[in-house]
Amino acid sequence: MSSNVQSFIAEIEGFCRQVGIAETTFGRQVVNDGKFIRRLREGRGVTLRTILKVRDYIRSHPPAAGAGPGAIDAAASPELTAPAPAPSTPPAAVRAPGGQPFRFYDNRQKYLAFVNTCNEKRAIALRAGRELQHIKPRPPALRLFDAGMGDGTVMTLVMRDMHHHFPTVPFVVCAKEISLEDVRLGLEKLPDRFFEHPATVVVVTNLNYAEAPWLMPRDVRSAAALNWHVARLEGDCAHHYGEQIAALDQTLVNGWQTGLSERSGNPVYVRPSVLVIYREDHEFLLDPVIPRPGHTAGNYDLVLASQPWRARNSAEFKARRVLGPLTRALAPAGRLLGIQSCGQDPGLEIVQGIWPDENPFTVNRHMLLDALKKELGRDAREYNFNSFSDAKAVFQYRMHTLPTEIGASIGTSTTFAAWNAAIYVNQIEDERLGVALAGSRFIAATEQVLRKHSGLWFNDETFVVSRRR
Repeated sequence: MSSNVQSFIAEIEGFCRQVGIAETTFGRQVVNDGKFIRRLREGRGVTLRTILKVRDYIRSHPPAAGAGPGAIDAAASPELTAPAPAPSTPPAAVRAPGGQPFRFYDNRQKYLAFVNTCNEKRAIALRAGRELQHIKPRPPALRLFDAGMGDGTVMTLVMRDMHHHFPTVPFVVCAKEISLEDVRLGLEKLPDRFFEHPATVVVVTNLNYAEAPWLMPRDVRSAAALNWHVARLEGDCAHHYGEQIAALDQTLVNGWQTGLSERSGNPVYVRPSVLVIYREDHEFLLDPVIPRPGHTAGNYDLVLASQPWRARNSAEFKARRVLGPLTRALAPAGRLLGIQSCGQDPGLEIVQGIWPDENPFTVNRHMLLDALKKELGRDAREYNFNSFSDAKAVFQYRMHTLPTEIGASIGTSTTFAAWNAAIYVNQIEDERLGVALAGSRFIAATEQVLRKHSGLWFNDETFVVSRRR
């Protein structure tokens, strides 16, 4: 890597630290590529036009008052600055140094490390599969809504289970996802699904929870600007479908641009977008269920709401912004499966070894359902709310380890994977992590818990809301 490129990377790193945004967020905002900085580190070339665009952005978004050019140079060399002590408990609303509200899930590296070392997604798919036993599809299709597609692992595993239960029933699978990287990963998993179950319509949208089930923005101007794209897959094998889905990349780039909400710090769509995919040779059969602009009525047989919120948000916020709209989108006899982390596991023990008072899971499933009933008001009479007993509601998932990895000596990779999983699940902000990583206490705390439990596992809890027939 040339010294010029290294200097360019250091300039970006320093700006991100000084302003307090994640590198992936910077990449999305400036060049619409969350992996931009990672690609530079890997040796990917960069044009002069892109360099000028990045530097223009940095000049037009100066750090907070008092920072100055020298502060950016110091930020690029963290060993030159002493971290301030972190509070044992997080403030009610964490904000970055520049005043921008902090968003934990911007850190994609934590996410990727977590999903590749823990089996939560498979455990969630197995739990969702149990709901299929209670569903009786009605013509013209079985309708699934995934309220957070992520990398598509859970969605495609559930689609596989749906085919097992209903091999001849047409499927309409609608997924909400605002992350361009996750949409790409999710679409890569679909070719086999279209081959095994040809009577399938998959819809991906970046709309928010109040809009996504109906595939229509509530704002009139946004509705007029709705980017609706239909992809009709040709051919007769998964290879052909995969090539055509990969060719949608530019469509995704144009439709999945994001900005940041000034109020919440959450990513928001620049342009509302809907992508509809199905096999062209089944268009005649699927015509009654293919979504069209302004003609989608919700009516989902199964809604999967897996980890759709930040744990520290209030029950009222979660009910108003997420659970309320999703519940109203259920068809008669439809079921909403909610899943969230609930703590009381070795992962929380690791975190409490550094921050003894830490407990982000203060809103349990009972509180959520109580808040949802209040949000629905009189309409709550149309639904059944089941929080289950702990024995039925709580399930575990584990971090992958070999039997020989946990012993007198624990490998560095295992220790860091466990630490990353613990701080990801417990949603520890980067501001506090900087202090913990400056010493070695986190290593000792992690290894102690790994030995105590011969590994690492986490607890998720579930609840079900069903609409009466």
